Amino acid sequence: MDDSYTNFPTSHLVGSVPAVVTEEKNSYKPQAPTANSPILPPNNGSNAGRGYQTLGGEGDGEQSTNKWNGVFSVSSYTEYFNVDTDLVLNRLMSSLNPTTGDFFSKIDANPDLYGLIWISTTLVFVLSSIGNCATYLMQSDSNSSWNFDVNYVNVAACSVYGYALLVPLGFYFLIRYMGISASLIRFWCLWGYSLFVLVLSSFLLIIPVEFLRWTITIAAATTSASFVALNLRTYVQSDDLMIILVASFALQAALTIFIKMWFFS
Repeated sequence: MDDSYTNFPTSHLVGSVPAVVTEEKNSYKPQAPTANSPILPPNNGSNAGRGYQTLGGEGDGEQSTNKWNGVFSVSSYTEYFNVDTDLVLNRLMSSLNPTTGDFFSKIDANPDLYGLIWISTTLVFVLSSIGNCATYLMQSDSNSSWNFDVNYVNVAACSVYGYALLVPLGFYFLIRYMGISASLIRFWCLWGYSLFVLVLSSFLLIIPVEFLRWTITIAAATTSASFVALNLRTYVQSDDLMIILVASFALQAALTIFIKMWFFS
C-alpha cells in the first residue's frame, strides 16, 4: 500500500512546482551608464587636494561671481557700521584734539563708515541752512530783498561728498604706489571724522562779523588739517614723502576756506 503511493506519477498534477535553478553570484555584469548617470572627470595631479572638479572651469566662474556679488551687496558693509554712541563720541572728541595723532590705533580693530556718511550729510545740511541764514543776516540792514538760495544745497553736496570720497581715495592710491601698505576704509574713516570740526565752525560762522568769521575759519582749518596730517604721518616715515603730509594739510585747509568764501561771504 505504501509503495503504490510512492510510485504514483505527479508530473501531470496542477500546481506542481518546477525545480529552481540557482545562478552563480559572480555572474553579474555591470551595465554601461545611462544618459542620466553623472560622469565625473578624474582627479589628476593638477587638482590634487581639491577633489573632483566641474567641467569647463565652472567653479572659478562661480567664485568670481560671488566675489562681485559681495562687492555690491549691502550685507558686506554691515561690519563697518557696527558702532555704538560711546565709540562714535570718543572718535569725535579725538578729531578735536589732533596733537595726539593716535586715531589709527583707536580705529584699527573697528574702522567705520558711519562717521563718514553721517558727518558728511550733516555738514551738507548745515552749510545749506546756516549759509542762507548768514546771507539773510548780512542783507537785513540793506533794502535789498532776500531769497533762499537753493544752489547752496547742490554746491554743498558736490563739494563735501566729492571731497570726502575722492581725496582719501587719491591718497590711498598714492601711498600704495609708493610701496606702503594702506587701508582705504581707514582713510575714509579718518577724513570723515576730520569734517566734524567744520560742522561746529559752521554754526559759529553765522555771526555777521567778518573778522570773527576769519578767525573761526583759520582755527577750524588748522585743527582739521592737523588732524589729518598728523595721523597720516604713521604711514609716512621717510622725509622724502613729507610732501604727502603737506598736500593733505593744504587740501583740508583749502576746503575750509572754500566753505567760508562760498557760504559765508
